[in-house]
Amino acid sequence: MKHCLIWGAFLLLSSNVLGQNRSLNKALADSPRAYALFDESGKPASWPQVVDASLEADVVLFGEFHDDPIMHWLQAELVRDLLAAGSTPTLGAEMLEADDQLVVNEFLEGWVSKDKLKAAANLWPNHFTDYHPLLELAKEEGLPFIATNVPRRYASYVYQNGLDGLENLSDEAKSFLPDLPVPFDITLPGYDAMLAMGGGHGGETLPMAQAIKDATMAHFIAANLPEGAPFVHFNGAYHSQDHEGIGWYLKQSHPDVKVLTIHAHMQPDVSQPDSSEVGRGHFLLVTHERMTRTH
Repeated sequence: MKHCLIWGAFLLLSSNVLGQNRSLNKALADSPRAYALFDESGKPASWPQVVDASLEADVVLFGEFHDDPIMHWLQAELVRDLLAAGSTPTLGAEMLEADDQLVVNEFLEGWVSKDKLKAAANLWPNHFTDYHPLLELAKEEGLPFIATNVPRRYASYVYQNGLDGLENLSDEAKSFLPDLPVPFDITLPGYDAMLAMGGGHGGETLPMAQAIKDATMAHFIAANLPEGAPFVHFNGAYHSQDHEGIGWYLKQSHPDVKVLTIHAHMQPDVSQPDSSEVGRGHFLLVTHERMTRTH
């Protein structure tokens, strides 16, 4: 009888625990989700999978939406997890222009303040909310941070004069550019779509202005590849989606480089990926479209 009572109590306790677990699981399932990850085939993926794949890559192109706080948070978390795994990545970003590298380095080395950086560099309006934390993380950990984007005046110059016009610039100006002439393939879907979006205004020089950004970013990534660690690059999703843009230019100059692309998308339900976004990167990061915007 005593054993029966003990066994009955155990079953009752187990039943209560299972019931509590089911309630907890249901509550978690019903709770709002900020983001979800999927692999290249659209199957659910985990954050450790992203970290492990990044450790195996030469270059990680982390495509983002510029005003999404979850994406910015995960960018910093990826860097921290790579460091925790014993890797010392080099960081770089579209949001900093190549001719600002000197002052960026001076900030990282503690020679100039945040205010001096603001005064000297062509920072984006949302730099201090969204990208400065990454710069501070690089400073804290002693990581290089490369300003990869073309100076905006040269992108405007390409829009006015085409890629061939870059040959007219001074040697000093060319030091902030990739090797000339810059290859350009208007048949790439991303550039072709941009041409269509422009409604024909500006002709091919509109996607050319995008191409000089992609080519310059690829150039400065390739010039600063670390040994035995990935170069983690932060850029708008359009610059790396479908393995085009930056990735395409990297493969033109360094065909053996291992590029991992994280593609970003926003949608109202993150539980299943939009089929049109599946396969646009090695991983798809989906965030909720009602997420608070940073600017």
